[in-house]
Parts: sequence; structure tokens; C-alpha cells
Amino acid sequence: MSDTDISKLGLITLKHKDDLPTARKPLNFELVEKPLPDDCMSINDWIKEGCQEPELLAVVDYIVNERKMGWDWCNWHWSAANGYRDRVIIPFYHEGKVVGYTGRKIKPGKPKYLTDSQSGYVYNLDRQKYDRKFIIVVEGHFDAIAIDCAAIMTNEPNEAQCARINALGRPVIVVPDKDNPGAKLLASAIANDWGVSLPPWEDDIKDVADAVKRYGRLYTLFTILHYHETNKIKIQLLKKKLESIHDE
Repeated sequence: MSDTDISKLGLITLKHKDDLPTARKPLNFELVEKPLPDDCMSINDWIKEGCQEPELLAVVDYIVNERKMGWDWCNWHWSAANGYRDRVIIPFYHEGKVVGYTGRKIKPGKPKYLTDSQSGYVYNLDRQKYDRKFIIVVEGHFDAIAIDCAAIMTNEPNEAQCARINALGRPVIVVPDKDNPGAKLLASAIANDWGVSLPPWEDDIKDVADAVKRYGRLYTLFTILHYHETNKIKIQLLKKKLESIHDE
């Protein structure tokens, strides 16, 4: 057989391989119940018990004065265990059970977050009730808490996270962080036919949590809805805008 015939046969084989159905790994939607850190309970319960630990009071100050967030916006927790005392604990809920958590350090230092999360989990998705017209999706927990929306906890949602969001059957509005990595979230938005909102907030406003701290909840939500974009060409331009931020 000539080299030409061998090459032709190879191309035919590759084409046949491409035409075959691809076996896809089934998505794992099961989320198992997990414990919170040791000596952890809601801050409300700590206060009811009369706890006056300086670290607990510092966490309360961080939520109310540093983050400018409402006390009823989240079921804030605190742990008296070593390694967690200088962190605000945010439980992850699914169908009424705890399936993970993150502990955010309230002072400079690393690691900033101590997180126990399951693949495919979308933070606060349980609260996206069916009377909501849109599902707003952000990157971080505090962004989601700020406007009571959903967070993927990264800038690149995995397949299971996308499937969970799409299963709600409502239009999705993605609000990325205003930085270069946020462009990755817009790539996912394009792939999933999601809408995007990138309001022209002031330059020092980097995410939704910053916007709420500056403008308040109502105005932040108004701007997100007002600048909702579904045109893929315009979303591509927004993506390029975020990609260029590191050059500024």
C-alpha cells in the first residue's frame, strides 16, 4: 500500500472515530452532609450564651462595620477552635442540610479562606426561589450574600455547576468580578447562553460586594438589571475588556 493510500485510510479512520458517540461521565449531583469546624455555631447562639471572646467580637465588627452587611443577610457562624477564631464561618446549605463551609480570615494573612466544598456545589442556590425572574450568578460568597444570589465560588464553573444552574429553567445573569480572571466567567456565560451584566461602577468597585457597600443593595441590583446584556457579540467585547485589565 502506498504512503498516499495509508494517509487516506488514516483520515477515514479519524473521521469514523469522530462520528462515534462519545461516552460521557455521568454528572454527580449528590451532595453529602458534612460537619462544620469543631466548636462552631451561629454567632447569634454565641451571643445568647453571653460569649465575650475578643475574637468573636472582632468577627462581629468585621461583618457589620468592615463589610457593611446586614445581620440577617446570612447565618453567620464562628468557631472557638484554633485556626478558626479569627474567621467568619459561612455554612454551605443544600436542601436544609450543611454540605460544607468556608472560613474567611478577617485580618491580613494566609490562607485567606479555609474551605470545605463539594464539586458541583453552587452557593445559595437553594434560595433562588421560583418566583424570581432571573438567576444572578457571581463569583464569591460575599458577593452572593450582598444581593442574595448564587455564587460558583470560582471564575470557571464546572459542568455540574452549570447543569445545576440551568436546571432552574430561568434566564441567568452573570456578574463577573471586574478583573482579568473575570473574563473566564464570561467565556462560560457565552458557552451556556447566559446573559451578562458589567455595570459601569466606579473604578475602585471590583465586585458586587464592593458595589453594595458603596451604593446599597437596591441601587446595585438596579444597575445589574439595567446593564443586562444577552447579545453574544457585545458579551465578547465585555470579555475582551476584562482580559485587557492586566495591561492597564
